[in-house]
Amino acid sequence: MSGEINLLGVFVPALLVYAALALGLKELVCRWLLRLNAYRFVWHRPVFDTALFVLLLGGVAWVAHWILL
Repeated sequence: MSGEINLLGVFVPALLVYAALALGLKELVCRWLLRLNAYRFVWHRPVFDTALFVLLLGGVAWVAHWILL
């Protein structure tokens, strides 16, 4: 597995692509949580959102590792 991904002839770090995907997933999850009014159970929303992003980034990287292995 390489550390770069070729996007239209430009090599970008794989972590950048994974982070962009995780950010999109985080926005979808946040909208879903907002619609369900689940943020009322969260003590500090920015910390929760950051932790959610980190967990999603780890999940995306883990899935990509097993797919691209």
